[in-house]
Amino acid sequence: MKTTPLLFLLCSLLPVVAQDKPAPAPDAMPAPAGKTEDGKPQMLPNQQAFLNLPEERRKEFFKNLGEANRLFQQKRIFETLNMLNKCDAIFADSPETLNIRGACYVEFRAFDKAMEAFEKALALSPENPSVMFNIGEVQFVQHDWAKAVETLEKVFKATPKEQMALSRLVEFKILLCKKKLGKDAEAKAMGEKYDIDDDSPFHCYAKAALAYEAKDEVKAEEWLARAARIFQNPEVLAPWQDTMVEYGYIKSFYGNDLGESEE
Repeated sequence: MKTTPLLFLLCSLLPVVAQDKPAPAPDAMPAPAGKTEDGKPQMLPNQQAFLNLPEERRKEFFKNLGEANRLFQQKRIFETLNMLNKCDAIFADSPETLNIRGACYVEFRAFDKAMEAFEKALALSPENPSVMFNIGEVQFVQHDWAKAVETLEKVFKATPKEQMALSRLVEFKILLCKKKLGKDAEAKAMGEKYDIDDDSPFHCYAKAALAYEAKDEVKAEEWLARAARIFQNPEVLAPWQDTMVEYGYIKSFYGNDLGESEE
């Protein structure tokens, strides 16, 4: 079965879990929507509904959500879905459970169901960059380049500067989308934005992508090999490699080019 590991990565970027694995016990609710006149955080309706639950039920929800995240990280997808059902039995309007559920559907490449879950999550947690990224990623995987670049540009603006790894990856996806949209000058300018000393694989992968576009596979593979020498942790390179596979530059481990059905 073809999967999209990148969505698995993004699940670990949910507001309910830590930025680095392993995840601690999650906080079930998204950030407050704003402030009241007296300066106190303003609750969204679903936040207030959750806080109205008995404490024991909230603790049980936290436990189940943390377990669902753990199972998902291990790619035990059916078990993850069962645990999410337990979460929903306690509280159904959680953007976090919907986001993980959507990521599970992506693993099955059931993109329509995934998008439905992500859009529900975004309605409950507006402007949530993790959810918006997942929506942009589905659009990217489905080769809906115009919508993907629009969504991913919003994600880039909403991503905190300290999340540099995610920010660079988003920019790389935007670059690739712009290539498909015929915005070659913009894509080339983006490819020159960072140099080889940047603390991300952006430079090497941008150069590789542009080499692939020029039909220079030897040069492209040289840049990928260079990235592997500089960033020796496979987990650092995995989402970049997955992006190249989904875009169609690199053959997947399943033997087919995931971009072969495009256009």
